[in-house]
Amino acid sequence: MPELFFKGICPYRSAMTYPKAILLDRDGVINFDSPDYILAPQQWRPIPGSLKAIARLTGAGIPVAICSNQSALGRGMIDQSMFESIHAKMLLCIEEAGGRIDHVAYCPHGPEDGCDCRKPKPGLLIESLGALGLANRPEQALMIGDSIRDVQAARAADVPAWLVQSGYGDASAILEQSRTLMPDIQVFADLASAIDAILGEC
Repeated sequence: MPELFFKGICPYRSAMTYPKAILLDRDGVINFDSPDYILAPQQWRPIPGSLKAIARLTGAGIPVAICSNQSALGRGMIDQSMFESIHAKMLLCIEEAGGRIDHVAYCPHGPEDGCDCRKPKPGLLIESLGALGLANRPEQALMIGDSIRDVQAARAADVPAWLVQSGYGDASAILEQSRTLMPDIQVFADLASAIDAILGEC
């Protein structure tokens, strides 16, 4: 794995370079996650600071994509119309905060479906890299997620990854597992603090 962004606590301040794109997981990174899934727009609640963080990336000219497993679709827990309503609320909230999402890639399949898109496979990241013009330069993007699946998918796609600890899983165990794949992985409390590091404001 190329090590472009893992230099100290505030790596971008010294490097004076930003990633060419940010790939974000959705649940646990942008909005609060739930073990019972997000099944309606009213259940979608942004993590404090996450919308402003995306707006700051937009203001800095850094494209943002979302790469998200959404197996509630494949499990029949929600239909496509409800899923689109949830995403419409998310995109509207991001826009109202001054941000923009340049691409959305999601996997509707369950873990037994054998697809190529469900993280930890790299399909969602590869799709987003292509949409953002980085298909041949994956090392210039950065994946920010809250789970080992995000890190595994990033490694498989040759994309550097950071962790945030705002999801509902065991953050210590996730970090320990992630360091077996990326020993120098950076970890932050939430998306806002990760973007502070990217923009040199930590």
